[in-house]
Amino acid sequence: MFPRRVLASCLALLALGTASAPAPGQAETLSLFASGEDLATEGFTAPELSKDGWALTFTRIIATFDEVTAWQTDPPFMGDGPEILGTALAFGGPFTVDLVDADDEDRVLLASLPAAPGHYNALSWALVPAAGGEFAGFSLVLEGLAERGGEEVAFTLATPDAVFHACGEYLGDARKGFVTADAGGDLEITLHLDHLFGRADRSAEDGMNLDAPGFDPFAGQGPIAMFTLAGLHLGHVGEGHCHVSPR
Repeated sequence: MFPRRVLASCLALLALGTASAPAPGQAETLSLFASGEDLATEGFTAPELSKDGWALTFTRIIATFDEVTAWQTDPPFMGDGPEILGTALAFGGPFTVDLVDADDEDRVLLASLPAAPGHYNALSWALVPAAGGEFAGFSLVLEGLAERGGEEVAFTLATPDAVFHACGEYLGDARKGFVTADAGGDLEITLHLDHLFGRADRSAEDGMNLDAPGFDPFAGQGPIAMFTLAGLHLGHVGEGHCHVSPR
């Protein structure tokens, strides 16, 4: 397991770098969040176990995002290619965050920037290996405990893969990305962990379960089990899909 004091140092440096940023919701600003949803903060608990029946709880999920850009596009970008054409607002990066350490909406704030009014209806970003420190070489690290039938397995899963996402409009209970002279907007990078572990509450023939490896392949791999992001499509904007390509 990675020591928490190193993560605290990384996050403290990030906070210093964004200390002068406008607060979320401030007029003519756009705030960027990342989320692993309730599967990150609450885990895979019955009936939402992994596809192979493991209950999973996470102590940390460390992700590094870079090259983050919000876009105003007309016509709307449909997530059907790597290139987005429009007016860009660059958040940059890298941002290394713990998706378990989220607010009551299961989100972690990455940054807030002054933004021209309008609808930011596309988002591009890369999931990249951290360049230094505790997480050097890993773009996504998941730590936690798996339980099934009385067996307990402490795990650390990690991937070095770098992938670029070009995403259209956020899809969810409410539309996002609207900035006005009276109120700020927000956008969200969403990682769907069930695309990695699958879900026992869906049929074995569900497309997600056919592609997701589940937890069984990692159960006996030792201190750090490696996995690949190829073909998993973890990255979304809410429920909105993204065009994914290697970085």
